[in-house]
Amino acid sequence: MYLPKHFQVDDPEILSQLIAAYPLATLIGSLDGHFEVNHIPLVLSADGKKLHGHIARTNPLVKVVEQENHAVTAVFHGPNAYITPAWYPSKQETGKVVPTWNYAVVHVEGKIGLINDREWIRKHVSQMTDIHELTHQSTWKLDDAPEEYVQMMLKAIIGIEIEVARIIGKFKLSQNRTPSEYLGVYDKLQNSSDENLQTMLGLMKKP
Repeated sequence: MYLPKHFQVDDPEILSQLIAAYPLATLIGSLDGHFEVNHIPLVLSADGKKLHGHIARTNPLVKVVEQENHAVTAVFHGPNAYITPAWYPSKQETGKVVPTWNYAVVHVEGKIGLINDREWIRKHVSQMTDIHELTHQSTWKLDDAPEEYVQMMLKAIIGIEIEVARIIGKFKLSQNRTPSEYLGVYDKLQNSSDENLQTMLGLMKKP
C-alpha cells in the first residue's frame, strides 16, 4: 500500500475502533496463481493479536490454508468521500487545485488457519450476533432459532483465525493540505448533514 508518512496511523486503539465499526473485511489470499478475494465480517481479539471469523466449508479459502504460503491480508474500509476543490480557499486565489478522495482504511496481514471445533464456532457466531444485533436495537439471540436448524447451519461453516503479523492504518484526511485548505474541508464536513461525512469528520483533528 502506498503510504505517505502523514497518512500513517499506528495507534492500536484507533485501528481497533475502525475495525469494530467497519467489521466487513475484504480478505485477500493467494490460490493457484490468482488472488482469492472474499468479503467476511471479522472481529479483532481483545489483545489485538488475532482476527476471528467463519466461512462456508466449501469456500476456496479453505484451500488457501492448506498451502505452504497461507498469508492473507484483511482490508477494513472506513468512511470515504469525494473532496471537491471548491472547498479550498486557494481555488479563488490561484485556481491550482484538483479533486481528491479522502478515506480511512486498516490493513491486517497474517497467517490464516481453520478452527474446526463445533463448540468454538457456536460461541463465536453467538458473540458476533450479540454484537451486531445491538446496532438494530434488537434482542435476537442465536438460541431463538430452532436448535435442529442451528445445528444444520453450524455444520456448514468452519471458523477462521488470522494471527496478526502486521496492522497498519491509512487515514487520508487532508493532512497534506495547507492549514487554510484543511480548515475549508473541516468546515464543509462540519456543516454537512451527510452521516458518512460526519463520521469522517470524527476522525479528523480539530484545526
